[in-house]
Amino acid sequence: MSETSEIARLREFLTELIPNEDQFQRLYRNFCEQIRKGLGANTNKEASTKCYLTYVQDFPTGNETGKFLALDLGGSNFRVLLISLRSNHDAEQTSKIYQLTEKELLGKGSELFDYIAKCLHEFVCENKLEAENLPLGFTFSFPCVQIGLSKATLVRWTKGFNCADTVGEDVGTMLKVAIARRQGLKIDMVAILNDTTGTLMSCAYKNPECNIGLIVGTGCNACYTERVENCERLDAKYKNKPKIIINVEWGAFGEKGGVDHLHTEYDKIIDKNSLNPGAQIYEKMVAGMYLGELVRLIMLRAVNENLVFAQCKLRKHITDILTKKPNCIETKVLSEIANDKGDDWPLVKEYLKKIFNLNDPDIDDCMKFKYVCDVVAKRAGNMLGVTLSALANKVGEKFTIIGVDGTVYRCHPNFDGYMRETLDQFIEKGIRYDIMLSEDGSGRGAALVAAVVQRENA
Repeated sequence: MSETSEIARLREFLTELIPNEDQFQRLYRNFCEQIRKGLGANTNKEASTKCYLTYVQDFPTGNETGKFLALDLGGSNFRVLLISLRSNHDAEQTSKIYQLTEKELLGKGSELFDYIAKCLHEFVCENKLEAENLPLGFTFSFPCVQIGLSKATLVRWTKGFNCADTVGEDVGTMLKVAIARRQGLKIDMVAILNDTTGTLMSCAYKNPECNIGLIVGTGCNACYTERVENCERLDAKYKNKPKIIINVEWGAFGEKGGVDHLHTEYDKIIDKNSLNPGAQIYEKMVAGMYLGELVRLIMLRAVNENLVFAQCKLRKHITDILTKKPNCIETKVLSEIANDKGDDWPLVKEYLKKIFNLNDPDIDDCMKFKYVCDVVAKRAGNMLGVTLSALANKVGEKFTIIGVDGTVYRCHPNFDGYMRETLDQFIEKGIRYDIMLSEDGSGRGAALVAAVVQRENA
């Protein structure tokens, strides 16, 4: 980007969205303190990162065999999967996606689970599995307190869900009851887990050195393997095994401070306008549900301050769209224009036409729009790298694989590099890491947990 006076003004305008080393150091210290509190029996209530016990303590060897079902619920659609495991890390997968309407997203919890059971039944019949009694792993990607491997109490809905009569209830039991109401459906739900745990397990199936799972998609969360002696809230009967997966629920980081020094006015507006104001503060700064909206808010202010589209004849039209159409800039735009380069900026032009009906935007305006998108994505990736390094240092292994899934990570060509930039800066000497893209972690991982449960109970 050529450093014209206009670009220099834009850079200065965006300074608060470009954290410096001291701000990242503070983020690292604050996050480590929240992890410490989350693990403690007497301090857990004070922690924003609750560090939930998953009760997943056994890991795949790669030699598991058999057929297993997986249910993956974490967004406005859900998937049912049939995973056929063969020895030597080999697996065959069949899956189907089912859409959720506003009725299921915002209605009664019992209606949501009845609909899921109905779709499970359809899937079983379509795949001619009626005669088989199959174990099911249930990926449920919302904050829960795990009270056993197949029991989890919902703490809060996120990502657009708000089903009545569900918060505080055991979602594992709700699913089992809904399955039992379907005559002829023989499914044994043996494990409930978060999508981060599924991602970790999926990658551990391929590489046993995977100790961290990360999701960067619509929402954002991480899990990691912790030594049982560090888990003060873990009952003694579970301490005969060396490790347990901890579901950090780091989307809630910042609810009790910790990111205030990075929280801009744009972030505060995002939070205020969300379905859950005051909650999931960290997630709203780094996850796909919010990055496009952050760009919209920044662009609105930039246009009003004559930093972008200052000479454009459709300037008022652009301002009206940015003002009156929340979410008019989708997060996928950030990913799809990331590799666009001057001098012509064809992808940026395509999106400016789609969003604002601009047929021939000024080249400088194209460059500025892309720069705003890049700044928002880079801040998210850099922040995640800082908190990932804290988990890698906590794991303490000489080499750790970080298993990653989610549309933001998968689709943004620079996101991996943004994370590594701060990971390299904050990871302790003597610890090496690599990042591994999960093969359908949240689905396959659930089936793998079910397979491991069957193996251990055999």
